[in-house]
Amino acid sequence: MKRFLTSAAALALTTGMAAADYSLTILHTNDFHARFEPISKYDGPCSAEDNGEGKCFGGSARLMSAVAEARARTNNSILVDGGDQFQGTLFYTYYKGALAAEMMNKMGYDAMTVGNHEFDDGPEVLKGFMDAVNFPVLMSNADVSGEPLLADKLAKSTVIERGGEKLGLIGLTPEDTDELASPGDKITFSDPVAAVQGEVDKLTAMGVNKIIVLSHSGYGVDQKVAAGTTGVDVIVGGHSNTLLSNTNDRASGPYPTMVGDTAIVQAYAYGKFLGELNITFDDAGNIKEASGEPLVMDASVTQDEGTVARIAEAAGPLEEIRNKVVTSIDEPLGGDRAVCRAQECSMGTLIADAMLARVADQGIQVAIQNGGGIRASIDAGEVTMGEVLTVLPFQNTLSTFQVTGDVLKAALENGVSEVEEGAGRFPQVAGMTYAFDASQPAGSRVSDVMVGGKPLDMGATYGVVSNNYVRNGGDGYDMFKSAANAYDFGPDLADVTAEYIAANAPYKPYTDGRITVK
Repeated sequence: MKRFLTSAAALALTTGMAAADYSLTILHTNDFHARFEPISKYDGPCSAEDNGEGKCFGGSARLMSAVAEARARTNNSILVDGGDQFQGTLFYTYYKGALAAEMMNKMGYDAMTVGNHEFDDGPEVLKGFMDAVNFPVLMSNADVSGEPLLADKLAKSTVIERGGEKLGLIGLTPEDTDELASPGDKITFSDPVAAVQGEVDKLTAMGVNKIIVLSHSGYGVDQKVAAGTTGVDVIVGGHSNTLLSNTNDRASGPYPTMVGDTAIVQAYAYGKFLGELNITFDDAGNIKEASGEPLVMDASVTQDEGTVARIAEAAGPLEEIRNKVVTSIDEPLGGDRAVCRAQECSMGTLIADAMLARVADQGIQVAIQNGGGIRASIDAGEVTMGEVLTVLPFQNTLSTFQVTGDVLKAALENGVSEVEEGAGRFPQVAGMTYAFDASQPAGSRVSDVMVGGKPLDMGATYGVVSNNYVRNGGDGYDMFKSAANAYDFGPDLADVTAEYIAANAPYKPYTDGRITVK
């Protein structure tokens, strides 16, 4: 079993051993979700004007420069990804995995693991991506032998050499990927701890003593894997979009997080950070030192000009999608900020209805959409995808979860607690009705809550759908952060809304009194 040495112990053992030390810089990304263009501080689209003013983050052009600069600082480095390159913007809708493969090849990735979203369009698209990349794509905790497209292609682990040393890399994906995506019925997923240990044992038998797990399984599972296995040196995480940092006050834990002998890292999502972990091993493969910090991809990082031009070229065909006609409406869809943050509005009703309809067969009873997430109205006439994306620009995804009635009541109270200030937390709903009185103190304004035509039962459990921003505590909805059975990675809310309007054509905007202002 490997030992992680304290600084004092490391210093005491360096005499006469320095020549045997091996230093490695692990550069890493995760959950990029097709954010090839710069993003705003809210992780959504960022205009060229805002980017020019230094208000944007990420984008492939910044990552390209940052990776090159990081490599120049070290003798030995690898660049790896924790999964979910797929899905999230129109770039994926149009190019599937092709643009991701192109950019990752140009950046010189050494390996990645399979994220659940890599299966969103089935094994075919994943195979096409794997055919296009110049590096191994890994997944240890699944049996793909029955899937001809992947059987001889998707390895559990691999060995690469860097600086004269062998590095063992193991892939890991969510055990419930069959429920989260569309891998088909020919792939079975298994326990991550046992799968990782099995690959560690194989690599160790080959004489490899520096082992890195690329894990798209979430910060919590990564800690369980670290505690339940021996021989794993580093886990590069993903899936939970966790920021680990020693300087950022929003971090969920230190960078790296040490569990026993294992260093765990993760770098949030969407290309907003490039993780940089510096590891020193002794000759036996024990970690002597592990330090680093995610590097924020802000305006201080120069964009690679060639990549800027290539992404602009790739964005050209997306204009056709943005101009795609979804349907037509005879009356305006009202998304006025002043209305949607104070009372029921027709756009809020549409969005909440669309959310609930999408997941009603999953036992979900109510929908909540924050009024602040509604950014525009749509005039009568043709409705384009560009207009829907203007209404819902944040690339939020559907989140489903379960809470008790008292939590649902607390959420509604939060939603109307700052209505006089026009706060974005105002709840547009479906599947339920409620009343509120803004003249009462915040926290005691909501009354007459009905779900499915029956009074709210404070002790009952309800299935809720919202967007990932709200579910993770945005706009004051902290009560949802610990919700049961939460899944934050559903389809894009704009797509759900557009598909609902089209499926219910001719759509007639309406309100029905589901929110009563006393």
